[in-house]
Amino acid sequence: MSGRTRYAFSTLGVPGLPVAEVVRLAVAHGYDGVELRAHPEEPVHPGLGARQRARVAAEFAAHGVSVLGVAGYARVADPDDTEPVDALVDLAHDLGAPHVRVFPGGRGGPDDDGIAVRRLRTVCALAAERGVRVLLETHDSHRTGAAVARVLDRVRSPSAGALWDVMHTWLGGESPADSYAALAPHLGYVQVKDIASAQDTAPLPLGAGVLPLADALAALGGGGWLCWEYEKRWYPEAAGLAGLLTAGRERLAALARP
Repeated sequence: MSGRTRYAFSTLGVPGLPVAEVVRLAVAHGYDGVELRAHPEEPVHPGLGARQRARVAAEFAAHGVSVLGVAGYARVADPDDTEPVDALVDLAHDLGAPHVRVFPGGRGGPDDDGIAVRRLRTVCALAAERGVRVLLETHDSHRTGAAVARVLDRVRSPSAGALWDVMHTWLGGESPADSYAALAPHLGYVQVKDIASAQDTAPLPLGAGVLPLADALAALGGGGWLCWEYEKRWYPEAAGLAGLLTAGRERLAALARP
């Protein structure tokens, strides 16, 4: 990757926080952008009307904070998944976000790749029209960079790409260098986090756990977006994200420095 490294955090770390407060945190702690968790229990989701979407976009724009992406829960390799990716693409467009996150969610069978390929191809025309890129996250049935790249190599569209979650590729036994080599032709941005072990994935401050963040950032070579996905929503006993944001950004900046 090249250019300036930019920093974002996911609203998964501040569940239910109003948009104005999310923007305030980004500004106060020096973050360039925010990844918005698009779920009905959050302030931003596909059910928002046009006026609400416009207000959200205006709030971010007024403070110079980017909406990096809309993190949806569509599972494109699951034949029974019903979450419409089109709705996520429209939401991202209306918010000025360049990315939509989707999961694989396959069942571990031989048809998983083909299902994901067909579903991603179906949404690519709309994504291109809306100026949005749909990113398949390294997660669940396609945990490694190699697995996600295998799907995207078949989709063959600039409107489909990859979201590299460094925890899942590590849990999948893939080195950061190998993950980056597989994902580089498709990479949208990178989600960083830290955990105590493969058995204890509760979120920790960046640098306090075992994930190979230094190796991942070295593989990236600087530039692009780094998004801290602190999973407070799933671990309510974890420390609050707000008090960790500045130190986390500084940690990433130190690791990203050539």
